[in-house]
Amino acid sequence: MLVRVVKSSVAAAAAIEGSLLLGLSNAYTAGLFAILGIDSTKKRSVRSIVSRFIASVLGLLVATAAFYLLGYHIWVIGIYIFVQYLALYKMKMQDGIVMSSVIMLHLYAAKETTLPLIGNEVLLLAMGLGVAAVINLIYTPRSEQQMMRTKEAVEANFSAILKEIAGHLRNVERVWGGEELLAAMEKVEEGVKLATEADENALFQNKGEWHTYFEMRRQQLYSIQRMLDLVSQVYQNLPHGEAVAELFEALAEDLKNPYYTGRIDEELAKLDADFKRMPLPENRREFEVRSALLQLNLELKTFLSIARQLKKKRPAVKERAQA
Repeated sequence: MLVRVVKSSVAAAAAIEGSLLLGLSNAYTAGLFAILGIDSTKKRSVRSIVSRFIASVLGLLVATAAFYLLGYHIWVIGIYIFVQYLALYKMKMQDGIVMSSVIMLHLYAAKETTLPLIGNEVLLLAMGLGVAAVINLIYTPRSEQQMMRTKEAVEANFSAILKEIAGHLRNVERVWGGEELLAAMEKVEEGVKLATEADENALFQNKGEWHTYFEMRRQQLYSIQRMLDLVSQVYQNLPHGEAVAELFEALAEDLKNPYYTGRIDEELAKLDADFKRMPLPENRREFEVRSALLQLNLELKTFLSIARQLKKKRPAVKERAQA
């Protein structure tokens, strides 16, 4: 917010000064146009400025025609705003209604629509929005370090959750408050937001690796939530649970690895083979618990497959994402 306020202040002052140097009428209006043109990201700024410029030029033409045909009356202003807003809404450029209305009021106040006046309004638009575009492109906040800190926080919370799952599988009486899950949700969404802003500030680049990483963690978080539902169904300590717990503890450390190792896949395959060789459950309780553990293994495969899908999307780059 502070950055945007500073950018708006600088843009307004520069636009007004430039308009005064050019000797434009209503020069201070360029400051308002500059403020409206300031945005938080480069891509959003370009879209906003182009949209507002087109909307304002269209409004200038509509206002010129309206005053020429109907005269300079207050009721014409109402008709103009009604027609102009509907037209801009249909074109999805309704954000330009303020600037186009300001230009229309300039024409109304002058009680004329001469070529010099129209040229003056176009130059005011160019000065205000041009200065805003330059400032938006020159400065954008760098969020690389913030995303890295968020990534570390996400991995720390994921690791803590997986260790809690392992702890419950070893001791079904274990109590966990779930704070790490809530923290992970918050940090993942924060990371997605930061990555989206970073992508918006890269004019000639689509979604980058940070966006891919946090989207991966968001999908894995859904998988973790399903795992927790399954773990809650494990209400009896079994040797099978100890084996699965070891797998989750290994994953808690492996997910911090900057590259996908595939080591957990191998361990999970061995565990599946061991489960198939085990004797059938002796009673209903054991059947229910072993069923939950089997489903937990299947969900763990889903968790791991998300990282593998990421590797397939970027085969030419060594992935920074991990399981």
